[in-house]
This record gives sequence, structure tokens and C-alpha cells, in this order.
Amino acid sequence: MDQDRQDAPSLEDAETLGEALRAARLASGRSMAQLSTMTRVHPRYLTALEQGEYAVLPSRIFSMGYVRAYAAALGLDELTAVERFKREFPEAAVPLQAPTGTEVQQQQVRRASPKILAALGVLIVAVVGWNVFQRVVRIEPPHPSDLVAVPKDWAKEADAEVERPLYLGAPRAAPPDQTTPALYVTPGLEAQLTGIDPDDPNAVPPPAPPVQAAFNPRGAVYGASAIASQVILQAKKPAILVIRQADGRVLFARQLAAGEAWRAPLNVSATVDTPDPAAFDVYLNGEHGGVLPAPQSPLGQLNARAQTAARQSEARAAAAVEAQARARA
Repeated sequence: MDQDRQDAPSLEDAETLGEALRAARLASGRSMAQLSTMTRVHPRYLTALEQGEYAVLPSRIFSMGYVRAYAAALGLDELTAVERFKREFPEAAVPLQAPTGTEVQQQQVRRASPKILAALGVLIVAVVGWNVFQRVVRIEPPHPSDLVAVPKDWAKEADAEVERPLYLGAPRAAPPDQTTPALYVTPGLEAQLTGIDPDDPNAVPPPAPPVQAAFNPRGAVYGASAIASQVILQAKKPAILVIRQADGRVLFARQLAAGEAWRAPLNVSATVDTPDPAAFDVYLNGEHGGVLPAPQSPLGQLNARAQTAARQSEARAAAAVEAQARARA
């Protein structure tokens, strides 16, 4: 490559920039396709530079960039190549000149201006006159009023009516606010569903099981889906909740805001870790079951409590159905 640079002719000694570039390319032994790949310039523009066909080139700024890249690829001085390109292809900065026949056209315009203004004036007068004519034609003559004739003694009759005494009758009753019919209860339906006849004075309804406070989501709920969870931990105030599995991996970690909750999955061996256990309410099967017992609580124990509560609820429901069956028997 160094030998090619020494054999390349000088840019100043060549007759044109294109001949210098072409001689340097031939001396380097590279083809036009190879130089196009090196410079990333289309071969058509490189050929135009060698042949001096500057009209084929794009804008002047891009053309100087092509010259710089071509000279650098051939080992020539880039600045010298750009200066030679500027001398051979000077910037077209010719001041604008008035077109031929401008004075004649100006004279013709001056002569035609009065005629044009007169024609515009006539057009404006015609439009205004036509509008005025249309308005005048549409004006209707005055016609008598369509009101009934007023009697001559209307003032006396009005005074007589004013002197007559006026009497007010008794106030009328206000219309009803609503017409909602009374609730209809199908006879025997309540006794069939509950096993207790409401008309029987000796019937005593069984005591209903105590109902705890139900879970009320007041924010985002994370963790398992509602059908795959029996234990819900809800934050009463902002607090940190971390769920660690038995192998040490973190299943869930987040600072919950007040009202946000986390649903525990079933059959997962993990530990509930929080610095403030009193900040979390525990809901078993949707009912309140107190707060977390300790900063670190096994999740298996909470799921076991939920399953035990579910079995007790099923047992109470079965006992109630059996008692109703005995009462009917």
C-alpha cells in the first residue's frame, strides 16, 4: 500500500483532478467496484469524478465528501484534492438579473391597469345594484293586523271585573309520591326453603352461625387467583411483606399500601416474614381470622386453619339441614 502511494502521481501535476484520480486508481491496482466498497460511494459518482462530469454529481457538499473519500482511499492528500475540485468546479454564485423584456411588460401593465380597474368597478357596482334590486322587490306593502277587533268599551269591562270579589276554594290533596305495590310473598315458599312455618307461633328458628367480617378489597390484590387460595393477607397500614419458600427463594416481596392484599397459594411450603405482624389482617375463606401471630409465620399453618374452618362450616351446614329434616318429620 505504501508503494502504491509513492507511485501515485501528484494532484498538482495532473491536468485535471479526474486524470489524477484515475492514474492513482490504476497505479493502486484496484477496480472501481473495490473503491466503491471502500468509500461507500456509488461507482457512477466515482466514474463522474474521474471523467470530470460534475453535472452528474449531487449537491456540492456531497461531491466534496466523495472527493475526500476517494482521495483517502487512494492514499492522496484529501485537502489538496478538495481544493483542486473547488478550482475546477467553482460554486455557481451568479447574481440574479432581470429577465429580458421586463421593462416592456411593465409598460404594458401600466397601460392595462386603468382598464382592469374600470372593469372591476363595473363588476362591483353591478353586484351591489343587483342585491339592492332584489331587496326592493321583496318588500311587501303594509297590511292590516290579523288580531280580533277590540271593543270600544274594553276599559269599562276590565274595571268591572277588577271590582268583583275573588273567592278561593279548599286546597286539594297532593298527588301520591309513588305507586309501588306491596311485596308479594308466595304462600308456603318460606316454609319449604327453611323448614320453618312463619305462621306457626311455636316455631323457633335455629340460631345462625356467627358471621365474621368479610374480606373487602380496597386496593391491588397480588398472589394467586381467588379460586386457588383460602388465605388472604391484607395490610391495614403501609408495611413490608416477604414470602420465602423452603429452599430460600423469595416468592413475593413488596411494601403493601393500606388496603392492598396478597392471596396465598395452596400447597406451598413458605414462611410469611414481616417486621410488623399486627399490620396485616388474616382472612380465612373470605372471613376475618385475626392478625398475623408472629413476625415469621409458616404459611402451611394458615392454610391448615383455613381448611379446618371450611370443614367446620360444612359440618354446621349439614347439622342445620339435618335438624330441619327432623323438624319436618
